[in-house]
Amino acid sequence: MKTVLKVIAAFGLVAGVTVGANAAEYPLIKPVEQDWSFAGPFGTYDRGELQRGLKVYREGCAACHGLERVAFRTLEDLGYSDAQVRALAAEFEIQDGPDADGEMFMRAAIPSDYFPDPFPNPQAAAASNNGAAPPDLSLIAKARAVERGFPTFVFDIFTQYAESGPDYVYNLLTGYEDAPEGYEQQPGTYYNPHFLAGTSLSMAPPLQEGLISYDDGTPETVEQYAHDVTAFLMWTAEPHLEQRKRMGFVVMLFLVGFAGLMYLTKRKVWAGAH
Repeated sequence: MKTVLKVIAAFGLVAGVTVGANAAEYPLIKPVEQDWSFAGPFGTYDRGELQRGLKVYREGCAACHGLERVAFRTLEDLGYSDAQVRALAAEFEIQDGPDADGEMFMRAAIPSDYFPDPFPNPQAAAASNNGAAPPDLSLIAKARAVERGFPTFVFDIFTQYAESGPDYVYNLLTGYEDAPEGYEQQPGTYYNPHFLAGTSLSMAPPLQEGLISYDDGTPETVEQYAHDVTAFLMWTAEPHLEQRKRMGFVVMLFLVGFAGLMYLTKRKVWAGAH
C-alpha cells in the first residue's frame, strides 16, 4: 500500500499538482462570460468581426499556430470575393510535388489549399517554442472548455449556453499577469491563472496594444483583438453554426405543430369513447 501511495504521489508531482485534499483545480480563475454575436438559439456571426479576427490570426498567431482544417476557399463565407481569397491565399506557401525530377517544391497557395502549418513537424515546432509544440487552432474554440459544474450546467440547458470554449480562449488571451509573490515559476513560462492545465504556460502574451492596425476604426486594444480572433476561431471550429441554428428553429416549429396535430387527432379519435 505504501508503494502505491508513493507512486501516486510521484505522479502528482510530475503532473504539477498537489496530491491530497487541498489539490489545486485549474483554471484558478473561471472564465468570465462574454457577449458573443453567435450566442443563443438565434445567434449569427458578425462578418466584420470575423474579418478582423482573421487579420489578428494572420499577423499575431500564424507564425506559431496552423489552421490545417480550414481551406482558403471557405473564407468567402466571411464576405471576401474570389479575387480577395486568391490574393490572401497567395500570401502563404504550400509544399507540393514531386515535380518531373522527383523533387518536392514550394508554391503559392490557391483557394483549394488549406492553411499550412508554420512548422514542418511537431518536433520542429516544440524545438522552436521552449519544448511545447503550439496546437493547431482549427478546432480550439470547441476543444477547450472549462467545466461549469453543478448547478450551473443545469441552467445552461435552459439558457442554451454553448460558449464555454470561446469564453475560455478570450479569458486566456487577456489573462496574463505578474506571478504572485512566492510563486516558483519555471523558466520560459508565463503566469496566467486562466490556463486550463496549470498556472503558467510556454506561450508568451501574443497580443499587445496597437499590435495590429484596423482599417474600420475599431479600437486596437488587447481585449478587442482577443474578442475578434476568438470569434474567428469559433467560426473555424463551427463554420455551419448559422445553418444549424436555422434548421433547428424550423425543426422545433415542426415538432410543436406535429404535437398539436397529434393532440387534436387523439381528441377526435377518442371523442366518443367512454
